[in-house]
Amino acid sequence: MRVFVSIDMEGVAGVATLDQAVRGGTGYPRAQELMTAEADAAVRGAFDAGADEVVVNDSHGTMDNLLHAGLDPRAQVVTGSPKPLAMMQGVSEGDAVALFVGYHAAAGEQGVLAHSFSGTFRQIRVNGRPVGELEVNALYAASLGVPVGLVTGDDLVCAAASKTLPGVLTVPVKRAVGFHAATSVHPSVATERIRGAARDAVSGHARLECPPVEDTLHVEIDFTTPLACDYAMYVPEARRAGGQGLVREVGNATDLIRLISACLHLSAQATRETAAVAARR
Repeated sequence: MRVFVSIDMEGVAGVATLDQAVRGGTGYPRAQELMTAEADAAVRGAFDAGADEVVVNDSHGTMDNLLHAGLDPRAQVVTGSPKPLAMMQGVSEGDAVALFVGYHAAAGEQGVLAHSFSGTFRQIRVNGRPVGELEVNALYAASLGVPVGLVTGDDLVCAAASKTLPGVLTVPVKRAVGFHAATSVHPSVATERIRGAARDAVSGHARLECPPVEDTLHVEIDFTTPLACDYAMYVPEARRAGGQGLVREVGNATDLIRLISACLHLSAQATRETAAVAARR
């Protein structure tokens, strides 16, 4: 039995600020330790439930945050970026279940460090529904027939998961106080709960169902600035929607992830240009 784990950082217990979540911050090394501990807890829970193989994808930022020596040696780790499937690199058709650890709310929603893939995205909608990393990644897993059995993070992303994913288990390890603030459980409490929930999710994977995946996905991406949208318009077949919006149809969840990734990297140039100009002052 093979289990896939996607681990992000913003939803980890004890993490609440950009100083912690961005490499170079004084709090980043400690956040790495906290993230690694929660990933390890999920891995150990999966093996407790009888998994033969567990693949962990480092899904945060540059995707090379995990301290591998702190992980169960039985785990396989997908590290580095860019990756063709971003946060879902390593999941395979036939996996028993996917576990999403350290996740956060979508851009435009309340939640600790809430965003959707990039700070240049104001909102992403698929077939008219607002989505974040949770929903997009779950959609991709569903396209392979892999259900999501566990989501951990703040109370708001866990509430979103319960509404979206039938039968999913959630572990809220902190309560959102604001974008940059949270009331968190102790790291040892978080890891204990995550290990137990991962064990239960893997043990009960047969009861889970994948949400349906529609044949055509109408994707709308609203950017934070017109310049970010300008760069994203280099995507073939993209159409402009107002000053800061892009629209495109894709035929499957793989192309949805690729579209989002392409827009992320293209629109990042707008951030670099703006930062360069601001630095001159």
